[in-house]
Amino acid sequence: MGGVPEGHSGWTFLTNHARVLASIAEDPGTRIRDIAARCRLTERAVQKIISDLEQSGYLTHTRQGRSNRYRIEEGTVLRHPADAGLTVEGLLDALDQHEVSHETRPGQRAGHQGSDGTKGPADDGGMAATRSVKVGGHPE
Repeated sequence: MGGVPEGHSGWTFLTNHARVLASIAEDPGTRIRDIAARCRLTERAVQKIISDLEQSGYLTHTRQGRSNRYRIEEGTVLRHPADAGLTVEGLLDALDQHEVSHETRPGQRAGHQGSDGTKGPADDGGMAATRSVKVGGHPE
């Protein structure tokens, strides 16, 4: 089962905190185990990151049975002075737009299966990105 995820050497563009936050934004009811697998982190590292995010006011959680449901505080501004004025919601929107723009590859029509067996997003041809989870809102 699980084990320690494969490590990465060198630098990356996104911090582990950003990866965990994006994973929670995608699914506010996700389990720590699933976040760890998606972000290639240990469960202990994810627990520490979630604790950091909660202590800094970026994230809250409520218990629902044996699970947690997370809520991202959308208006919270990023910590680094160079990011002054940029909110968590803005960061997540930017990540969403990047993800959506890479789901439909050149030569592949949106909403149709590509040669690799994956489906592109179905849309009206526009470039608007949508998120399946409302950041900071109540669970839908």
